[in-house]
Amino acid sequence: MRQLIPTGDALRPVEFTEAPQPAPGPHEALVKVEAFAPNRGETFLLERPAPGLLPGKDIAGLVVQAAADGSGPGIGARVVGHPPHGGWAEYAAVPTHSLAVLPDGIDSVRAAALPLAGITALRLLRTAGSLAGARVLLTGASGGVGHYVTELAAAAGAELTVVTATPERGARLAELGAAEVVHEVADARGPYDVVLESTGGPHLPVAVSKVRPGGLVVWFGQASRTPATLDFFELLGGPEHVTIRHFHYAGAPYGRDLAALVRLVERGRLHPEIGRTADWSETADVLVDLRERRVRGKAVLTTGATRTAEQPATTGAARTAGHIATAGATRTADRPATTRANRTAEHPATTGATR
Repeated sequence: MRQLIPTGDALRPVEFTEAPQPAPGPHEALVKVEAFAPNRGETFLLERPAPGLLPGKDIAGLVVQAAADGSGPGIGARVVGHPPHGGWAEYAAVPTHSLAVLPDGIDSVRAAALPLAGITALRLLRTAGSLAGARVLLTGASGGVGHYVTELAAAAGAELTVVTATPERGARLAELGAAEVVHEVADARGPYDVVLESTGGPHLPVAVSKVRPGGLVVWFGQASRTPATLDFFELLGGPEHVTIRHFHYAGAPYGRDLAALVRLVERGRLHPEIGRTADWSETADVLVDLRERRVRGKAVLTTGATRTAEQPATTGAARTAGHIATAGATRTADRPATTRANRTAEHPATTGATR
């Protein structure tokens, strides 16, 4: 099968290689990948890729081999998944506890935009607690997480102020329910009951100053890639008894949260914001644009796979090492594949405000 692997080149972060299809464990299903969505945090990992790094955590496609232990969806089910690694490929082995079945009304492109950003938004808002009537400030709001948080928080009754770089990016967030859009954290009109902070650097102490006494700051990213500095004595002059909570989304199982996201989309209560859709032959260029924040919301790559394309055998004994999947578009336009061995290391969990 074809798979994308890191190059270490900032301008061409990935390239195609030929690799054996993954051999699923007893609790894993083999999924024919139709679409995947990179996250900005993954672009940082590609700058200095660890040996064996196989990127790819957000996928959607078709189950072609059910889990041997009988768990999860059966052959032919359309699914969205959040594997630990290896999703930028024609086939991916996904733990069944990190899959959710898709209804006919949700296509693979929209589904692929859900996992990391959507799960982060759900878990972030659970951490924040009840938001009905609460004043909430969200920084770094124009990425994938920000769009989901905006729509979900507004639906929960929050009075939400979002911080975006440009008016154009803020316009969609206003449509999704943001009560106010500002372009600098300093311009936000506090105090807020809850601050959801994702940029770090010099923005974090400013965001902390906007929370009410006894309020909550949830720090869930560092999109600026700059460490933050907090001055103890400056905090004494601001709101007292503020709680600053570090947040990271990761922690399987993910299936229940994925199913919740799918239900919300199906019922028209959540709308994946996809700023770029392209064939996966363009993945390297899309990754650069995502890293440089030239994509609003999510970017989704499609593999060209179809439900009628050749599928691998459905039993472990019948699958052979020589079987190579044939789905994928315009292969002749790609650079020659290269081979790298023993890429089995688990992809580290990623964070970042603009997933």
